[in-house]
Amino acid sequence: MSLTISAERASRIAAVRFDYGAQTRQAIAACNLCGGSRFVVLTHRDRYGYDAEAHACAACGLVFLNPRMTADAYGRFYRGVYRPLVSAFHGRRIDAHTIQAEQRDYAVERAAFIGPFLTGGGLQTMLDIGGSTGVVAHHFAREFGLQGTVIDPAPLEVEEARRFGLDTITGLVEEHDFGARQFDVVIICQTIDHLLDVGGVLARVRALLPARGLLFLDIVDFRAAYLRQWSVEDAVKIDHPFYLTDSTMVAYLRRAGFDVLRADIARDRLHVSYVCRPAESTRATKAPPMIAARTVSPPPRRTRSRPAGPPTSSRSARSSRSASRTWAWSGASRTWPPGSAWSRRSRAVHKA
Repeated sequence: MSLTISAERASRIAAVRFDYGAQTRQAIAACNLCGGSRFVVLTHRDRYGYDAEAHACAACGLVFLNPRMTADAYGRFYRGVYRPLVSAFHGRRIDAHTIQAEQRDYAVERAAFIGPFLTGGGLQTMLDIGGSTGVVAHHFAREFGLQGTVIDPAPLEVEEARRFGLDTITGLVEEHDFGARQFDVVIICQTIDHLLDVGGVLARVRALLPARGLLFLDIVDFRAAYLRQWSVEDAVKIDHPFYLTDSTMVAYLRRAGFDVLRADIARDRLHVSYVCRPAESTRATKAPPMIAARTVSPPPRRTRSRPAGPPTSSRSARSSRSASRTWAWSGASRTWPPGSAWSRRSRAVHKA
């Protein structure tokens, strides 16, 4: 299914006057998760109609924009374009004031999920990465007796967070220098898909947490997102450099040195939440087997000699037929190497 944007929506998006093609972008040569260099192009457009390509790593299955805007370009995007663009897409006003009611409901629901791990643990300080207006951080701070700090690149939303009495930092977490500071709790709420370096940020978070610290984060499950409309384009947007699934998120967490204590699929069947704790030091320094194997070098291409005559058995016939598989993604045919992560995922999708 290919993306069709209504004339009314296209007109609203055009009125934002954001020239995506004019933004400074950088190409991604290596997968942020496994280091692989063989990618599959899933789509050439995003849900807004911009010419944004989403690639999938053929080794581990991670999906990401490629190329994507630079950190400076994203900084400008979040300062003045992001909320108007999302408002234009949905046809209603979405800004630092209107989103707070929805954020309060989210804060109450997620506090109930993480509460058993925060109560009575002697935890005192909290960092909210991508904390927006501070509604979630404020609720967590009040509910669990934490001193909260919010970091977010949008100045208007940081200003709202400051009104709650929270410490605030305006900027991207990838660029801010925390020095020797540590936090007992780090939360990344509906934000990790917006990061420019998921692996790097998780490694920094690991360093920011003491051994008894806790990490909470949630993702938009990419598979659930595109299966809703059977459209990859509908699930891709320039404000999300990364597209995660449970398998890629857990691989990221293990590689960064975290143990998952609890996972939860939200009622919308779209978001997945995780409560994590730093793993033991001996495990934190070692990537899981799949990641370690893929990081060394990309898997070599398999070559098979063509049989001189027809197969002599049903097994060899099946082997010949499976030498190349073609799967449809939003109307475009893609051929992936047999045994690759995306050929396995495609079989699962088409059986669903």
